[in-house]
Amino acid sequence: MRPLRCALIGLVVACSSGGPTPPKSAGIPLASARSLGLDSARLTAVVSYLAAESDSGAFPGAVLAVGRHGRLAALAPVGHYGVDDRRPVEAGTLYDLASLTKVVALTTACMILVDEGRLALDAPIARYVPEFRGPMKDRVTVRHLLTHSAGLAADLPLYTETASRRPALAAVDTTTLLAPPRRLTTATVAAGATATLTLPTTAGVPASAHSVLLTPPGTSYRYSDLSAIVLMQVVERVTGESFDRWVETRVFGPLGMPATRFLPPASWRDRIAPTEHDTVFRHRWLRGEVHDESAARLGGVSGNAGLFSNALDLSRFAAMLLNGGAWDTLQLIRAETVAEFTERQNMPPGSSRALGWDTPADSGYSSAGTKLSRRSFGHTGFTGTSIWMDPDRDLFIILLTNRVNPTRSNTAILRVRARVADLVAEAVTHPEL
Repeated sequence: MRPLRCALIGLVVACSSGGPTPPKSAGIPLASARSLGLDSARLTAVVSYLAAESDSGAFPGAVLAVGRHGRLAALAPVGHYGVDDRRPVEAGTLYDLASLTKVVALTTACMILVDEGRLALDAPIARYVPEFRGPMKDRVTVRHLLTHSAGLAADLPLYTETASRRPALAAVDTTTLLAPPRRLTTATVAAGATATLTLPTTAGVPASAHSVLLTPPGTSYRYSDLSAIVLMQVVERVTGESFDRWVETRVFGPLGMPATRFLPPASWRDRIAPTEHDTVFRHRWLRGEVHDESAARLGGVSGNAGLFSNALDLSRFAAMLLNGGAWDTLQLIRAETVAEFTERQNMPPGSSRALGWDTPADSGYSSAGTKLSRRSFGHTGFTGTSIWMDPDRDLFIILLTNRVNPTRSNTAILRVRARVADLVAEAVTHPEL
């Protein structure tokens, strides 16, 4: 492994930068690892591990941020921008967050609207988006969408079957609920209803008639980008504003996250890590435009993907949530609402999902590793991003990578995420602090 190229000063990496840059991110105050109850040698070992994984090809580059008690203990970039860009990654390098959009933008918007009494978790989606229609879809609630238990498909081929944002949204709103993606039990069959359904031909999506066994929403789990796309429309209908403009005004602006946004301008691209060489949809290298195909068909602004940010901005976001929705003099979200949204919903029974957020798995693989507390909450992004927060330790772990550069077939990030979480947890020497 080559030596780390930047000096560690209090476990915060200081690197130079040049050329056009996004607005400077303030991050959160720095503090020594020891003062935060962390072992600096063990944190250094985490950075060395990431550098070795970068060298071995798990991802071109990465930025790790670790914090406790509203202070940043480690901020470490490793590797380089991409396979075709050998510049060293910097602390402020921006990454395509992919599905972190679902929690950083969409779930946060839902929290605020619930606080304001403008969004009801158990209200039917049709109350807000009348176009959301079809068999049993009148039973789908906001809570079902946030827990991925509505029965919606994982995704639709919007980028091939629709031509623009409006028909793409229409295809999502009118798509048919699916049967549970698991073996049906006698009890489930008894609770369900057999129906012959016809998929809509909306916006060129091909129709096909088929018989399926529908069960009520909330009884099965399927991770669904469509749920996030529908919820984004709910936010837009409730607020009367475009999703990107509203979260900028109500979330990123007040929190001091100037480098977090949808549709970053061309002048920022030199500081954005590239993602994949798209051979399916756009047929070019992607840099500064959303990697996710469905979000791309929606013009780059979606509830499921499209957000770009850096570790500094996200450190403010994480510290705010761990501090009961408050940062400095700003109370962005009520502490009770943060607690409700980050608590496992058991919908359907056995699911690890909270509202928008995920929690550590009871058994088997989890991107949270094996050592974070059961109260931890977090999320991952397809491009190689993740964020985990442990309220019991008042600890956050942010890992941004572009593991899809040059191809999504590289899945080494799966083991890296869990290992990083475990190594950071082991670095907490004084959890009582």
